[in-house]
Amino acid sequence: MKPSHPYLDHPAPIAFAHRGGAADGVENTVTAFRRAADAGYRYFETDVHTTADGRLVAFHDATLDRVTDARGRIADLPWSEVRRARVGGSEPPPLFEELLEEFPEARWNVDLKAGPALEPLLELIRRTDAWDRVCVGSFSEARVARAHRLAGPRLATSYGVRGVLALRLRSYGVPAPLRAGAVCAQVPESQGGIPVVDARFVRTAHALGLQVHVWTVNEPERMAALLDLGVDGIMTDHIETLRTVLSERGAWS
Repeated sequence: MKPSHPYLDHPAPIAFAHRGGAADGVENTVTAFRRAADAGYRYFETDVHTTADGRLVAFHDATLDRVTDARGRIADLPWSEVRRARVGGSEPPPLFEELLEEFPEARWNVDLKAGPALEPLLELIRRTDAWDRVCVGSFSEARVARAHRLAGPRLATSYGVRGVLALRLRSYGVPAPLRAGAVCAQVPESQGGIPVVDARFVRTAHALGLQVHVWTVNEPERMAALLDLGVDGIMTDHIETLRTVLSERGAWS
């Protein structure tokens, strides 16, 4: 299937280092992404929040509490305080701009965690001319739809929950409206015990010109089963495991 956006111009399947490879407790740090890059990864998944003074931080949670030695909501703190936190007690959280600069060959799947981060993210992409290097996703369909409206087709976006549901319904033959402009569906393998990804879902997405990326898959047998279904990308915390599975299939690029 011909890629529908330059971001996807890569021999499928795409291997994504989820938060840089979150298995060792220093997720979303330069150290994590450097390790993934050294392992051969070129697609990274991360998340963004804005600080109280408008800086765009690569960080998953709304608060610093879970993974750092600091406390507080990122949106309520200035960057001067957030930068002093240490992920896993050792690594500082990076600005997303720093990651774009540090890894100029990497492509980024960015989960837009909060509405206020949208316009700073688009401005950063515009200023750095990173249109081919970033795909924007979110659980909120309204958020990614707004990103697409503001940036147009030069920005790659995935579907939010509502779009994924519509795609699932279409795979069962139920007419459902889909937002135009998305280039991929990024989905869990199942949700609440109900399968999301099966052969019918993958066929429906491909018929619409969409890639299917599945998160977050850490078991080799599940990786293999999804690849057998024809998914186009897998996001994992266990970067060595996914590399091994793809290498054994002759699919590690």
